[in-house]
Amino acid sequence: MKPSQLSAILRRLEVMMEDNGEVEIRRFEKEGVERCVVKYNRETESFELEEHDSNQSYQFDDLDLVAIEIYELLQD
Repeated sequence: MKPSQLSAILRRLEVMMEDNGEVEIRRFEKEGVERCVVKYNRETESFELEEHDSNQSYQFDDLDLVAIEIYELLQD
């Protein structure tokens, strides 16, 4: 059995929430191709996910929901 990709995504998001910077940014890639960029804003306690292919942005205030969205983008 291979390791859980979802738990790895969750861990990266949790680290973003723990860091001391005002806005934390992480890129998520599949096979070297960027799928999305996620920003965590400590002031608003929310995530912004920017989809690379569609250039759309989504706001999340729930860790699980943003993790699921990232997971689905990495599965395509």
